[in-house]
Amino acid sequence: MKILVCVSVVPDTTTKITFTDNDTVFNRSGVQFIMNPYDELSLTRALELTETTGGSVTVITIGEADTDPIIRKALAMGATDAIRVDASPKDGMYVAAQIAEQAKEYDLVFTGRESIDYNGGQVQGLVAEMLQWPLINVATQIDLENNEVVASRDIDGGREVVKSSLPCVISAQKDLCEPRIPNMRGIMMARSKPLNVVAATDKYDYTKVSKYELPPAKSGVKMIDAENAEQLIDILHNEEKLF
Repeated sequence: MKILVCVSVVPDTTTKITFTDNDTVFNRSGVQFIMNPYDELSLTRALELTETTGGSVTVITIGEADTDPIIRKALAMGATDAIRVDASPKDGMYVAAQIAEQAKEYDLVFTGRESIDYNGGQVQGLVAEMLQWPLINVATQIDLENNEVVASRDIDGGREVVKSSLPCVISAQKDLCEPRIPNMRGIMMARSKPLNVVAATDKYDYTKVSKYELPPAKSGVKMIDAENAEQLIDILHNEEKLF
């Protein structure tokens, strides 16, 4: 069983975001980067599966050299090896094209449900379409039975169980598992594991940034006495124009 796990490197949610070059470039200076939490779940589950059934786990990320420490964390968690596509992740279509180019020889491709920076939730579906593989999205349980993937998904009013033949693309939702914490042995072993840097394909390189803008600053909070409902209604109606 060969599993490819897609890992996105994202800013920590507490990071203060700024831009450079007339607001056309995200300023990476001083930013604390982390592994995307949903991808961390998919990596953990992939490792658990291969430890039970055998096989290998390769992580892939699209990024420049400053993402290497996060890739090394994935290797420390237990991944066999890693691929870094040497390019900036411009948009979902471009990222999916890079992954699909490397994923053809794998049995499973794992992703998170979305990255916490852009929250697009597009890559898994685009990769599946480019490879012409089935997709199981936002799985909260993933198992392998008789060379099939068996996954559970939360839906309105209940839970859905889905089966798919291999190869397959599958994305992780929260509650899938507890993310694995690298131990000292894993950290030491990660130093010698292969991290292969490959050139990017030029497919779907369409996006050009005109300008980034920060959202408006939050205004102050108005405190209304719990017994003064009329004042609250007046503010909502006349000032905020909510009804």
